Amino acid sequence: MKIKSIKPYRKNLALQKPYTIAREVITDVENIFFEITLENGIVGIGAANPAPEVVGETPDQTFENLQSSFVESLVEKDIRQFLKHIHFCRDHFSNLPGTQAAIDIALHDAFGQFIGVPVVDFYGKYHERMLTSVTIGIKDVKGTIEDADDYKSRGFRVLKVKTGLNAELDSERVIKLREKFGDYFTIRVDANTGYDLKQLQSFLDKTKSCSIELIEQPLLPAIDSELSHLPPLTRKKFAADESLKNATSALQLAQKELYGIFNIKLMKCGGIVGAFEIANIAKSAGIDLFWGCNDESIVSITAALHAAFACPHTKYIDLDGSIDLAEDAVSGGFIIKDGWMYPNNKPGLGLQIL
Repeated sequence: MKIKSIKPYRKNLALQKPYTIAREVITDVENIFFEITLENGIVGIGAANPAPEVVGETPDQTFENLQSSFVESLVEKDIRQFLKHIHFCRDHFSNLPGTQAAIDIALHDAFGQFIGVPVVDFYGKYHERMLTSVTIGIKDVKGTIEDADDYKSRGFRVLKVKTGLNAELDSERVIKLREKFGDYFTIRVDANTGYDLKQLQSFLDKTKSCSIELIEQPLLPAIDSELSHLPPLTRKKFAADESLKNATSALQLAQKELYGIFNIKLMKCGGIVGAFEIANIAKSAGIDLFWGCNDESIVSITAALHAAFACPHTKYIDLDGSIDLAEDAVSGGFIIKDGWMYPNNKPGLGLQIL
């Protein structure tokens, strides 16, 4: 079955409400979409939300790349050889993970629909459901509690609290969450590289009784080697994020033994194939997997969910990136009920293009 046509397009997706992280306020997000139509009418869709400060690729670059003659050469190619096409595109667009991800996801979706099985079943499903965390941006104690109340009313059980601007206030927010909700919530923290080692140690000391499940990368990549000054059991709870981009960085980090968790994001590693490269390194090194996201369309969130559920050492997911979008290009993909995420078990990624 041949690819009949391709179509890239872009959408600026508004958030239902802005939120703050360590270095910026987020109000909306641009996603680049990529459709692949087969001869029999099947349409596979991919999406990318590249963050230039993280991966060095802008949405403009992604959109331009997807209109190139190289990508146009996918037309007339056999969808049954989709993995070969993905590897050719990864080689051609090296160090451009947003472009890679859009193509990778679209080809996976089209192939899964073509053979009539979900992508996760093609690779082998190890997990039936998992609890996702939902994110509370940087705000004062009152706002943090209000957001947690809202998430509790919606059935969520795992919070990811953004921190990194003020270690003292961050500690107070986590402590107040525990005081208010007891053990109802599992609490994760994402410092977005906002601390230095002294601030991190202060935060750890003040919140040691709060049972924080994990802490996403607290230090900048340039200084994350300073984590080696902390005890191994403490480092086991740290999740590499900004320092983890692809298989090369995964191998380097695994050798340094700074992190006990790898946070895999399809937008950093170029899609499902790149994600599995990191996952295989982590498995050999005894490192747990944590699947994260940016503010992304249901398209790429679903792709990450399928990849996560195909890895036996996936321990955590944080795939809430589409929940607060005010609009999207698709529906379907997955089901969320009381914080539990499930693939919808439809062929490909189970998406409906709007």
